[in-house]
Amino acid sequence: MRIGIPGCTGRVGSLLVNELLSKRWDGMTLACGTTRKGVVEGADFFVTSNAEELFERSDAIIDFTLPDATREHIRLAEKHKTPILIATTGLSDKDEAAIEKLSKSVPVILAANTSVAVTVLAALVEKAAKALPDYDIEIVEAHHKHKVDAPSGTAIMLGKVAAKARGIKFNDVSVLSREGHTGERIDGQIGFSTIRGGDAVGEHTVYFLSEGERIELKQQATNRVLYARGALIAIDWLKNKKPGLYSMIDVLDL
Repeated sequence: MRIGIPGCTGRVGSLLVNELLSKRWDGMTLACGTTRKGVVEGADFFVTSNAEELFERSDAIIDFTLPDATREHIRLAEKHKTPILIATTGLSDKDEAAIEKLSKSVPVILAANTSVAVTVLAALVEKAAKALPDYDIEIVEAHHKHKVDAPSGTAIMLGKVAAKARGIKFNDVSVLSREGHTGERIDGQIGFSTIRGGDAVGEHTVYFLSEGERIELKQQATNRVLYARGALIAIDWLKNKKPGLYSMIDVLDL
C-alpha cells in the first residue's frame, strides 16, 4: 500500500516519513509527500507542492495538516476515491459534516488523536461516564506553546465521548473556558481547562468529581512518534474496508 503524507516536513508528518522509510512496516511504502515549498533538500522520496499529484501517486493518505489543507484533501479524496485518515485538529462542524459526506463513498478514519493509549483512555472515559452519572466532569489538557487551537481536539473528543455515554448533547453541556464571576457550577456541565507552554507534547486528564472523592484518568505523551505509529496501525487497518466513517475505537475494536 502506497502511503501519501501531506505536510511531510511537519511535526508528525516528518515522523511518518521516517517510520515508512525505516522499512519496519510490512506492506506499506512511502509514495509521496507534500510541502508548501515543494522542495526538501536531500529527500530520497518524491516531494511536491501539488496535492493532486499526491493523491494520484497514493493508495491511502494520512493527514496531520491544517483545516484549510484538509478541506482540499477531502475534495481530492472524493475525486480519487482514496482512503484517508484525517487527524487534523481545529476542524469546524462544517468540516466534520464534509468528512461525514465523504465517508459515504470513501473509507475514512477521523481521529482527534491517533495514540493507542488515548484511544484506551476514551474507552475508559465512556465507561466511567456511564457508571458515574452524577459526577462532575472536568477535562484539563496541556500542549506546547506553538499549538494554535484550544481546547485540543483530543480534549473535545473526550468530552464528546462522555456526553454521548450519558445521552446528552455535548454542545448543551460543554464549558470550553471560564473567567470572571461565573457563579456556581451547574450540574451536568463538562468543563475544560487549557495549559500552553514549553515543549509539552500532550497531556489529557479527565476528572470525575463528587462529594468526598474523585477519579482521575490521565494520558501523558512524551514523544510524538507514538502518533505516527498509531496512524500507521490505523491506515493498515483501513485497507479493504467499505466506505464509512471510522474511529480509532473501531481500529482497536474497543
